[in-house]
Order: sequence, then C-alpha cells, then structure tokens
Amino acid sequence: MEAAAFLMCYSMKSITKKVKDEDCLGMPGITAYFGFHDVCSPKKGEYVFVSAASGAVGQIVGQLAKLMGCYVVGSAGSREKIELLKNTFGFDEVFNYKEEPDLNAALKRCFPDGIDIYFENVGGKTLDAVLLNMRLHGRIAVCGMISQYNLDQTEGVHNLMRLVTQRIRMEGFIANDYFHLNAKFLEEILPYIREGKISYVEDTVHGLENGPAALIGLFSGRNVGKQVVSISKE
Repeated sequence: MEAAAFLMCYSMKSITKKVKDEDCLGMPGITAYFGFHDVCSPKKGEYVFVSAASGAVGQIVGQLAKLMGCYVVGSAGSREKIELLKNTFGFDEVFNYKEEPDLNAALKRCFPDGIDIYFENVGGKTLDAVLLNMRLHGRIAVCGMISQYNLDQTEGVHNLMRLVTQRIRMEGFIANDYFHLNAKFLEEILPYIREGKISYVEDTVHGLENGPAALIGLFSGRNVGKQVVSISKE
C-alpha cells in the first residue's frame, strides 16, 4: 500500500499577492475560452451541447456560447447541478444524464434540428449518442473524457463513421497550447466578469487533509462547480 504520492510541480508558482476573484478562472477559463472560440469556431445562432456542464470548464463554455447568441444545452448528474445550469448560468435547456435511459432520445428532444457544436468533457456513451445527432459540418472540441479515466477497460465508440458522413471536425486540445495568449484571454474575459455577464461557482473544501477526498469527489461527480482545496483561510 502506498504511503505517499508525488506530483509533478513544474507548472506551480508561488502566490505572493492576494488572489482576486477573477483569478479563479485560471486554467479552466483559458481552456473554456480558447476551446470554444478557437477549436469550435462558433457562429451566432448555432446549437451547442456541453457535457459535464456544471464543472469548472463547462459552466464557462455555456456562458460564452450564450454571449455568442447560441442555443445552449448542458448535461449534468444531479438536480442541484441542473438548477445551477438553468438559474445561474442561463443554459436554455438541461438534462440529468443519470435519469435518461436513452441519451440519443434525450439529445433528439433537446436538439430536434441537430447539434452544431459539442464541447466534449465525458466521452463514452455520451459521445456515441452525440455523434448520431451532429449536424453537417459540426465541430467537436475534445477537452476531456472523465467517464473513462478510472475504467479498467475504456468504452469503445461505435458511431465514428458519422465523422465522415456528416463531415464533422473533431479536435483535441489542451490549455498549455494557449498559455502564451493569456493577456488576450484576460482582456476579453474580465469585462464580462465585472459586468456580471459571466459568473462561476466553486466547490471549496478547507484543509490539505481533505484534498484526497476532494479529488475522489471530482472524478465521481460529487463536486458542484470548480473543485478548490483551500490550504489556509489567511
């Protein structure tokens, strides 16, 4: 049994000033902003689906899409998260994937005319169902596949031929690709935050000793919003 775990810390930095509320967007904000605007190339009026929509990235993607004038649907795994997406983040429609026996039918209900943009955070059965509902020349930004990370055998995707027949562009990306554009990101995003056009929710636990439980909760979907471990209240 392991007594300790070691993490790579090359991306960590010392914080010597008081952290502003806006700083909390950090890497999730950069991921959401460039994943949506650069990878998805959205247009006003398009139909957008976001999985894991109440998470640190998903909640921002949905709000950016609304600011673009898109129709936005999100999925999440609890009633609390569903209410958050509707009442705080302004999603047009939401559904609890745990209460949907047929994801394909749920997507057809929300998108009778199909999906232009899918912001992928979960993978597996959701991705398979989405592929059946993508419109011609749709775009899929692959940010993550959290449903697959802890499986001994990852789930296969059966509907990849739809990439061909619908001429869909599916592209993976990571935030590191865009760190050099951080100044542009802040220039664009901070006015939205200060004007109240973008809000965000964090799930904070206090004390480093609660970090492991918070990490487990992140992968099991217990967190609501961005998961934060506060080392000290000072």
